[in-house]
Amino acid sequence: MKRTWPQLLEFVEATALDQVAANEGVDRAALAERVADGSVVLVGGHGRARPVGIGRGLRTKVNCNLGTSPDVCCIETELAKLRAAIEAGTDTVMDLSLGGDLHEARCAVREACDVPLGSVPLYEVGVGAVEAFGSLGDVPPEWFLEAVETHCRDGVDFVTVHCGVTKMSLERLRLEGRTTGVVSRGGSLVAHYIEATGRENPLYERYDELLAMLRQYDVAISIGDGLRPGAGVDATDRAQVAETIIIGELVDRAREAGVAAFVEGPGHMPLDQIAANVVLQKRLCHDAPFYVLGPLVTDVAPGYDHITGAIGGAVCAAAGADFLCDVTPAEHLSLPTERDIIDGVMASRIAAHAADLVKGVRGAAEWDARMSRARKALDWGRMADLALDRSKVDDARERGGGMGHEACSMCGRYCSMKVPLSAGRPGECR
Repeated sequence: MKRTWPQLLEFVEATALDQVAANEGVDRAALAERVADGSVVLVGGHGRARPVGIGRGLRTKVNCNLGTSPDVCCIETELAKLRAAIEAGTDTVMDLSLGGDLHEARCAVREACDVPLGSVPLYEVGVGAVEAFGSLGDVPPEWFLEAVETHCRDGVDFVTVHCGVTKMSLERLRLEGRTTGVVSRGGSLVAHYIEATGRENPLYERYDELLAMLRQYDVAISIGDGLRPGAGVDATDRAQVAETIIIGELVDRAREAGVAAFVEGPGHMPLDQIAANVVLQKRLCHDAPFYVLGPLVTDVAPGYDHITGAIGGAVCAAAGADFLCDVTPAEHLSLPTERDIIDGVMASRIAAHAADLVKGVRGAAEWDARMSRARKALDWGRMADLALDRSKVDDARERGGGMGHEACSMCGRYCSMKVPLSAGRPGECR
């Protein structure tokens, strides 16, 4: 029998449970059981942020990353990207700002955002360390938890904390040897602190204090994979697995403390390793919801990484991952534009829906079936209504003669849907 942690339900408002159950079309009692055993996490439900469920039996969710950089810092631009991401259908957003006034940027995004918001408090530590000391090695350990509390007070719904980067997991990394080393920004900050001071990661050493703080503010913990592989050749190595073992233990401790927890996973991984990694993570982390960046299935397509990420995301979610972080065409190249954000969110949404068809998520197959019937009927308006991105349909139809034109400009009078067959007359919906 699966163990439950009733305290996980203690701070879940009944209205949030009701809303998620209704939105997902699942039984409320079954949803409550999954929240209690930790296989489903509810984020949001405070202030303007509508509640979102992530985990077993629910629709695969999509996150969009936003945020300023040290080189490009304009809050208005990031707010425009936020609006674009929400219009494109993202389920959550994360503010990953590194430039300018981080508190101002985070609060501006929070104020404008009606979906759950996540953040990475370690960035606050890193930026503050450079400004105050010039080096992360001189930062007092207390800064790590103080940064988390600042983000909680600012109203975020979940935080990514890299608690699994420890002296032991870094030793596995050194013994393994990697092509790209540590590619996680948060992971690299912790690794630098450990190397510079010889001390343990404060987020791991004082994990119980961290959990007490998150429970006080009712903020979920996203346990970051600071040692995730940043190249296909580094995938599923000992450093990654060593960190995952630690993360699994931290998941149990979070549940015992009444803090909702989900787990971040690999960023770069060959196709043939993806399903095995999902099984490994789900087993070691006791069915915690799995959140992945991509994964990117090849390293040679800069400019098209929204596609490489969507390929990996579809396979990963079909194998059991629950939450996809969007990858934009600007990945590895630059700060994304508004168009990049839209393309990244849409690619991840396609991957998520493709996986939901495999998982048997309620309503996924019927959505496809409705589109198929509309196509058979050459009902262009209905097809546009059912499309993930209506604007793409409208633009293409306008170029091809408009919605009133019966067939598309590719086939014209040779449209296969107009060929009479025993299965049905032309234009007939079956």
